[in-house]
Amino acid sequence: MRRKASLVLLAFAVFFAALSPLLRYYAYPRLAKIPADQYQDMVLVAKGATLLDYGTMKARWVSEVTIVQTLKGNVEASQQIEKTAGRDVVVWDGLSYVQGPDGKMVSRIPERYIFDAHSQDPVHATGEMVDGDPVKRDGIEFKWPFLTQKRDYEYFDAQTRTTNPIHYKGTQNFRGLKVYYFEQTIPWTKVPFPKTMPVKGITPESVAKTGTTRWYTTVRRFWVEPVTGAPVYGEEIHKEELRGGTLLGGRDKVTAFAGHVKMREDYIEHTVDLVKSNRTLVLLLTSYLPWGFLTLGVVLLALSLWLEARGRRPADPEPAESAAPEPVSA
Repeated sequence: MRRKASLVLLAFAVFFAALSPLLRYYAYPRLAKIPADQYQDMVLVAKGATLLDYGTMKARWVSEVTIVQTLKGNVEASQQIEKTAGRDVVVWDGLSYVQGPDGKMVSRIPERYIFDAHSQDPVHATGEMVDGDPVKRDGIEFKWPFLTQKRDYEYFDAQTRTTNPIHYKGTQNFRGLKVYYFEQTIPWTKVPFPKTMPVKGITPESVAKTGTTRWYTTVRRFWVEPVTGAPVYGEEIHKEELRGGTLLGGRDKVTAFAGHVKMREDYIEHTVDLVKSNRTLVLLLTSYLPWGFLTLGVVLLALSLWLEARGRRPADPEPAESAAPEPVSA
């Protein structure tokens, strides 16, 4: 019986030992992916900002500017692209909507971001765009890869339509999570006007005829949870200017928007809770289960060898019976 039990334990030991790397290097790369139908929104606020009044063409202080960002998974578009891409693809239809303290629109910029569901690398396909302009992204946007590394990444900037390095600046603790802090600086760059302008009757084409141009700079900061690659917090020190042309009435430049944009508190709490739950799922495939199965395999192997050794141990010899003493005859 001991020998049979030893062989059964040995079989289970081999099974769990083989399952450990299989989970980590085969199952994880295939199972860890962004769902195609994901929907998320985020509200950011710039308190005490400077905003251009297009009626007077003068910059004024406002109590608050709100930016609502939405990302909606387009399942139909992703399935269409997957037919030719040969891999799992996610299509996010995004919208960045900026409004002033009175609730009126300041700008509205749609975006389509197409990327690999597993690696988050951009996938180039028809429909990839920012504000209606076709783009060809290099680098990540919105989300870092699973198991983010302590290194610089290439990050796409939607305003300039360019890719620039975003630098790893160190590891920090954010509300109980270990996070990697990244920072990117976009220098003053000439950028196009939004297709949808805040004043009815004004178009990018009509502004271009005046000779006035739009310029932009920002310092972009992200705190990224490295297991999921999801930013748990982000902010920007954002500035926009209009320069030159007859629209400014002889002035060299005027501030169109300037503010320190930060995530709203309720969205920070929601994001941290969501990332914590998703982090556990990723760790199950990359750490908890592989190491657990490997440890279990070692324990079962040791137990199997112990039973085998006991089964082969020779039995203790029985003590020889002492002969009865013969009677002594005189």
